[in-house]
Amino acid sequence: MPNTEPMTQRVELATLRDRLAVDELITDYAVAVDDGDWAAYRSLFAADGRADYRSAGGIEGDAGQVAVWLAESMRLFSMRQHLIVNRRVRFEVLEQDTGDTARVQADYVNPMRIAENGEGSAAPDFVCGGRYAFGLLRTYDGWRLRQVVVQEKWRRLPERTAPAVID
Repeated sequence: MPNTEPMTQRVELATLRDRLAVDELITDYAVAVDDGDWAAYRSLFAADGRADYRSAGGIEGDAGQVAVWLAESMRLFSMRQHLIVNRRVRFEVLEQDTGDTARVQADYVNPMRIAENGEGSAAPDFVCGGRYAFGLLRTYDGWRLRQVVVQEKWRRLPERTAPAVID
């Protein structure tokens, strides 16, 4: 049954500020990956932050290890655009202090273009989608990622055309 107790405006305003800050952190995550800004990527994580990309063929590790792996892996793609949508934010309790942790569940669609030598189309030819599970922690520096888990649900690979047959 939903809580029908009245909230004060101060609590509502603090919750709204937290939701906006959490949303900005998730957006900053997508932009850092798309832009290949691995220093920015690492700065989004708490000291004990970890990421798990195993369902998409990647690794699991601390933010530094994963940033190195992403930097190498993303070289395969000349264009990247992570679209993170349907964000569901839930604030939680840490050591009896309400609101210092949060969980975000969000779907993603990720069109990318496989890098080729020479000229080619800028249109994406590799697209995948799935769901992120983010665990966040409020720190003195603001909200930071403690956990990122990627659950890839589908992918579409480039269509390969068969070479012409010569009779």
